Amino acid sequence: MTELRVVDVVEEQLDAVWEVRIRSFGPGGDRDEWKKNALTFMHGRFLGVVDGDQLVAAARIWPFEQWWGGRRVPMGGVAGVVVAPEYRGRGVGSLMMRAVLQRCVDRGYPLTALYPATTVLYRHLGYEFAGNRYKFSFQAADLRTLGGKGTAVRKAGRADADLFLQLAGKNHAARRSSGPLIWPRTEIESWLEDENNFAYVADDGFVVYNWSDGDLAVDELMAGSEETARALWATVGSGASIAKSVKAYCPPFDPIHLLAEHEADGDTRINRWMLRLTDAPAAIATRGFPEGVVLEADLRIDDPDLPANTGDWHLSVADGSGSLTPTDSPNDALRCGPRGLAALYAGTPLAALRGAGLVAGGAPTTDAGLDAVFSGPTPYMLDYF
Repeated sequence: MTELRVVDVVEEQLDAVWEVRIRSFGPGGDRDEWKKNALTFMHGRFLGVVDGDQLVAAARIWPFEQWWGGRRVPMGGVAGVVVAPEYRGRGVGSLMMRAVLQRCVDRGYPLTALYPATTVLYRHLGYEFAGNRYKFSFQAADLRTLGGKGTAVRKAGRADADLFLQLAGKNHAARRSSGPLIWPRTEIESWLEDENNFAYVADDGFVVYNWSDGDLAVDELMAGSEETARALWATVGSGASIAKSVKAYCPPFDPIHLLAEHEADGDTRINRWMLRLTDAPAAIATRGFPEGVVLEADLRIDDPDLPANTGDWHLSVADGSGSLTPTDSPNDALRCGPRGLAALYAGTPLAALRGAGLVAGGAPTTDAGLDAVFSGPTPYMLDYF
């Protein structure tokens, strides 16, 4: 084995990436479609590891934004992480992921998130679980009778991409959402022009759904009022004569759980996702915090893979905003590594973090304040990437 090097993947290496992908995940998907999509990650968002001229690992970075506390935070979504079987256990994955973390910093993503195939590698590099992706199953007949007939609903298409982004933004800001992704506009356009998707829009909401194994599946439904929620869910439920169930990606606190007559079926599926802060001051400065909550606290962060995060910091939160500035840390500063910091950012209670050994020290009276400023609606995602 020669010296391993991290490189930017180029088009000529995509066949090699595909081969490693097949050996890592098994056969599946259309090769030409995969290559077409992969080309959009060129120019800085597709990294690989080579042994001489042989590509042995790769990973892609999505240019996302993510809602945190009702505000948009740039986030690098890490996907397609593959390592050739004969190179596993040799530090190749760690080498590549450290390069991914630095690339996220370089491209201005203060956060990075992923769906892990294994937790060992990612926890070793500072990722921690932050939220879930939920899929609920409702009776279609329940949804059909929800009403909302006084709300105008029209068919939507590619030209409505900006409107969908505006409506989602308005609703997530009002709900102080944490976790949902903001996809690039081009991806929204492709989503809306896909003939397999059915999209409808009202003045303050929208829905996109499709057929799935004889049932209906809701990709996303966003409503700014009760009447719009009733109208959009009833639109989906109008297929009840054929589809008995409607599968829906939505948070566990979505109003539909209060509107539907019957409880969602017990086959709820959960995919857990992990988070890491790559630029701690920027991650704090760009997220939202609860209005009316004020906190001054000191943190000591030890981040061996991203040393710019390491040091003594003062956390200040007021008027819905926060800042993290260098300070001379007192003896009672809360001490944490990147895993503890990511979990704290996502609202994990301090008692749980202490119980897992992810934080230590700090003034006992500060724990309640930290819980208050990082609390909020449960973080969730609607999309798998």
